[in-house]
Amino acid sequence: MNHIYTTITVIVFALLSFVHLLRLVLGWNLSIAGTVLPMWASVLGLLILGGLALMLWLKTDPIGA
Repeated sequence: MNHIYTTITVIVFALLSFVHLLRLVLGWNLSIAGTVLPMWASVLGLLILGGLALMLWLKTDPIGA
């Protein structure tokens, strides 16, 4: 059962990391309450979320192991 939650978490982190990558590549603007977030914030999001997804994926055991 715990493996399912870990897999879902890896997928969510990877998807969010991919959205940050899309923002960087396509140049999307992001504003929160009228304040535009700089692109370096997406670099941080990409590195942190991508790193967490990779570390968690590498730490999980294969099913049945």
